[in-house]
Amino acid sequence: MFVVSAPLAGRMRRIELEAGDSVVAGETIVARIEPSDPSFLDRRSEAEVRAGIRASEAARAHAAAELRRAQAERDFAITELKRYEGLAASRTISQNDLESARRRASATAEAAVDEAVAGLRVSESELEQAKARLMAPGRSADRPADCDCITVRSPVSGSVLQVLAESEGIVASGTPLLEIGDPGKLEVVTDLLSTEAVKVRTGQRVLIERWGGDNALEGVVRQVEPCGFTKISALGVEEQRVKVVIDITESAEQWRTLGHGYRVEPRILLWESPDVLQLPLSALFRNGEEWAVFVNRDGRARLQTVAIGHMNGIDAEVLKGVAAGDVVVVHPSDRVSDGARIQPR
Repeated sequence: MFVVSAPLAGRMRRIELEAGDSVVAGETIVARIEPSDPSFLDRRSEAEVRAGIRASEAARAHAAAELRRAQAERDFAITELKRYEGLAASRTISQNDLESARRRASATAEAAVDEAVAGLRVSESELEQAKARLMAPGRSADRPADCDCITVRSPVSGSVLQVLAESEGIVASGTPLLEIGDPGKLEVVTDLLSTEAVKVRTGQRVLIERWGGDNALEGVVRQVEPCGFTKISALGVEEQRVKVVIDITESAEQWRTLGHGYRVEPRILLWESPDVLQLPLSALFRNGEEWAVFVNRDGRARLQTVAIGHMNGIDAEVLKGVAAGDVVVVHPSDRVSDGARIQPR
């Protein structure tokens, strides 16, 4: 599953995609974000902005006057240079006076004009900036409904799992917009107590039950996460749990009705054998340091110690002590002792 987020802040247009729609990586546009409208101005702020506009207009007029003065000075310097060149031809003025006239006409006067032009451009830019603060929010003739937007495309191919922000509105950078995933690549994630997770290994067989189908699905453990987390149980007890990721090995046709976030009950097989002699745990009790059961021998309860192997919380593997076909007492009370008469209910 991938969560697609807003890459920047702005006004997001309404998302037209719906849960279940197919998307193609790098092609399908999942969201469009345009610049957000400016904030409204109160009366005092508006008065300050209008005063700034008038100041910018005056600065532009002053810059225009400076440009005209610089141009007049340049024109005069050029005319003076021509007159000095005529006087220099008749040797009426010195060469030094002629060079000074050329410097004033070519360098000083032109630099003054360029400076005045730059000053006028700065004043015009400041005036445009001041006027922009008075623009009313919303779309206008200069900002049509089909203005340029930042388009957010799907990072992967698959289907839309959930639309998190459907309606048009202002979004902050990083706001989750929708979830995208491939329903054909579902995985099962369960959390186990850390004391149980240490027994789980990659590749162990898993039976996925109570998922809605008639038969359990086959699976395999893909990963046991190396980091645990604290979870409060229904009884208010803090537990350290570990996430285990399971892959479904059955064909997708058998579980195509499953979806993201559905509930299942996985059973991880830590050990299995095709031929096991087993007893219900309810028949076992401790006799000193050993496990024991009461076996029915000709209508009397006989105490029998047994060696136990694997246990699963319901049944226990019996290694020795009883044989297949022996009848044992289930849930023996303190009224049952070695040699007591018993009868089946």
